[in-house]
Amino acid sequence: MITSTGNNRIRAVSALVKKAKARREQKLFIAEGPKLFSELPRTHLRETYVSESFLKQRSGRADALLDGCAFEIVSDEVMRFLSDTRTPQGILAVAEQFSYTLSDLAAEPAHLLILETLQDPGNLGTLIRAAEGAGATGIVMNAETADIYSPKVIRSAMGSVFRMPFVYVTDLKETLLTLKTSGICLYAAHLKGSVSYDSADYTKSTGFLIGNEAGGLTDGTAALADTSVRIPMEGQVESLNAAVAASVLMFEAARQRRNGFYHPIT
Repeated sequence: MITSTGNNRIRAVSALVKKAKARREQKLFIAEGPKLFSELPRTHLRETYVSESFLKQRSGRADALLDGCAFEIVSDEVMRFLSDTRTPQGILAVAEQFSYTLSDLAAEPAHLLILETLQDPGNLGTLIRAAEGAGATGIVMNAETADIYSPKVIRSAMGSVFRMPFVYVTDLKETLLTLKTSGICLYAAHLKGSVSYDSADYTKSTGFLIGNEAGGLTDGTAALADTSVRIPMEGQVESLNAAVAASVLMFEAARQRRNGFYHPIT
C-alpha cells in the first residue's frame, strides 16, 4: 500500500490531475469514481488506484468493478491528495487518451458540434453529454477550447467523452472549408441569425457552430456558415448559455432525423 504523497508514482498521477501539459505530453488522463471507471473501455486503462477504505467497504458492485483488474492500494490520505473532488470516491484510473481523425466524425449524414474557444470545463462536459444524447456524430474544437481531458470536463460529461468522437484543430477556418467541401452545411448560432432555429433543415449533413461564452463566434468564423440561426427569446432574456443553446440545436436536429424528414415546428 502506498502511504506517502511524495511517492514518485503518486506525484506523476497528481500531475495528470492538475496539469494539462502533463496530460498532453503523456497522452494520458484521469477518470475518477466508480461510474467513470465502469464505463472506461478496458483497452484504455493503464493504472488503477483504490483507497484503503474503498476496499474495506466495497460491495458486490465494487468487486465486479475490480474483477480481473490489477490495482494499487493507497491510503485515504493519498487518495484525498489525488482526488479532484472534495469527497473522493475511492477509485481512480489512469487512462490512455483517445485518437480520432476528422473523417471519423463525418458519418453520413454528419451531425457535428463545432466549438470555437469554449472556455468553461463544465459547459464543455455538458455539451459532450448532450451531443451523445442527441446522436451527434462528433465534436470539432479549435485549439483554444478548454482541455477535454480536464477532470472537470470528464466528470461533467459522465462517461460520454469515452464514446463521442472529437478532434482539436489548429486552423478552424481551414477545417470549416474542408467540411463545406465535403457537403456539410454549417449553421452558426447567432443572436442576429436570419433564420429561426426550428425553420432550418438539419436532416442533411449538418454542423453547428458555437462560440465563446462571453464573445460568441468571431466574425470570421460566423462568416463561413451557410446560415445563421437564432433561438427566439421570450421575456427579457437576450440569449442562452452556450451549452444550452447548442443543446437546443442538436436536439432539434435529432427530432427532425427521428421523424425521418424535415418538418418545422408550428
